[in-house]
Amino acid sequence: MSRTTCIHADDIQKAKQLRDNASTASEYRQALSVLLVAEQGFSPERAAVALGVSRSTIFRDRDKIREHDAPTKNTWGGRRHALMTIEEERSFLAQWETKAIGGCIVSLPPVHAALVEKLGHDIPKATTYRMLARHGWRKVQPDTKHPKADPVAQEEFKKNYRKRWLPHRI
Repeated sequence: MSRTTCIHADDIQKAKQLRDNASTASEYRQALSVLLVAEQGFSPERAAVALGVSRSTIFRDRDKIREHDAPTKNTWGGRRHALMTIEEERSFLAQWETKAIGGCIVSLPPVHAALVEKLGHDIPKATTYRMLARHGWRKVQPDTKHPKADPVAQEEFKKNYRKRWLPHRI
């Protein structure tokens, strides 16, 4: 069964007010989607074609105008499936932070194992990576030089190394 169009007088007044005070094209289109149906007698399909939007957008715009002055409600986003609160995560990472500050190398496997033990069920490693990133932890690369490397000897070797070129054998 299709949706019926029911537009109240106060919705029309809100749409006229939005049309007159529109600062963006989307606000103007929202107002027109209500006014075309209510005052001009357009069907929702015809108004959708005239405005270049889908039929469901006409109804969505009408609902937006109805809720225009209403206090905003919670929107999508946020941590709906969080395993721990931010404070709990912070206190969990505090023990690892003291080890890291003390000079120990903190890697993911022990942190992940401790987190699984704390939660009581298995979780993906990506969850642990995201938690560490959320709290500003980052991967620190070790030095790329060998501790016994001698830069002077390496440069000397580069200068005196006999370069050979051998043709490709078939």
